Amino acid sequence: MNLPESSRLQLTPDLNICRILNGMWQVSGGHGNINPQRAIQSMFSYFDAGFTTWDLADHYGPAEDFIGEFRRQLATTRGDVVLSEVQAFTKWVPRPGKMTKKLVEENIDISRRRMGVECLDMLQFHWWIYKDKNYLDALKYMAELQAEGKIKHLALTNFDTEHLEEILDNGIKILSNQVQFSLVDRRPLVKMSQFCTENGIKLFAYGTLGGGLLSDKYYQQPEPGFGQLNTASLRKYKNMVAAWGGWDLLQELLGVLKQIAQKHQVSIANVAVRYILDQPAVAGVIVGTRLGVSEHIEETARVFGFQLDGEDEELLNGVLAKSGDLYRTIGDCGDEYRR
Repeated sequence: MNLPESSRLQLTPDLNICRILNGMWQVSGGHGNINPQRAIQSMFSYFDAGFTTWDLADHYGPAEDFIGEFRRQLATTRGDVVLSEVQAFTKWVPRPGKMTKKLVEENIDISRRRMGVECLDMLQFHWWIYKDKNYLDALKYMAELQAEGKIKHLALTNFDTEHLEEILDNGIKILSNQVQFSLVDRRPLVKMSQFCTENGIKLFAYGTLGGGLLSDKYYQQPEPGFGQLNTASLRKYKNMVAAWGGWDLLQELLGVLKQIAQKHQVSIANVAVRYILDQPAVAGVIVGTRLGVSEHIEETARVFGFQLDGEDEELLNGVLAKSGDLYRTIGDCGDEYRR
């Protein structure tokens, strides 16, 4: 299977990415057991299908180690030259506190060793407490390491618009910000998307399928109890649905998505992803991969085979207008992590 050219984005002169990223949060625990050998073999399946871009983090269990082993096996079986076709975006999520260059460099070097790379393609930085301004020092040292060739590009995870602007005002160049963005959670459209568009920053969206809630599996289904929410993703995004408008409104949304999906001969999940891919400043959508457990490669590829039209958007807007205001309830992007 070969993905169409529309599946690719020249993010920077040195990074050509797939617009659907393989999310590796699911290997960190809370999503079922992962067999390392089957996981690596599954990574080959994604790569061969054209899904060459990975999203991971230093705290996603063995995710960085999986990337390192995948790269080693890829080089052994197909030659070093093919490694340039793999893009792996990791995160650094330190405990707040005093930052020194030595501390920052030691942590970046751990990720480089685990992933088997001299230079990280992109380092996405998350910080838990805004009142602790040491995050500006951490970013300054990361920028120095970038200049020294250990990091290609600096990015953020779950920063709000106000603090993203502050970082830019401090002279730190940011390539992207990773935020929760879905038909249920459209908070980025309030401020973040416009700010990023005006400043040449891209968005990577996660939670776009709500842990699977925005899929055919939950269409016309009764509201699941807590015991039926068998992954960390489902538990997280079920709470988000409750804040947004509840199960009945979700079913109404799924009904409209089903109607649109049937029109285009795709799945509900395809429509949910396509909608976010088409939003301002969005470079890509992260779709979780349960490596070696379940694969949806062929279904996911259908996202690149259709476009939503005006009629589709009108139907969706009719349902979305009934939802609560998550920006008012929760705050800007990432504020749910800092309440």
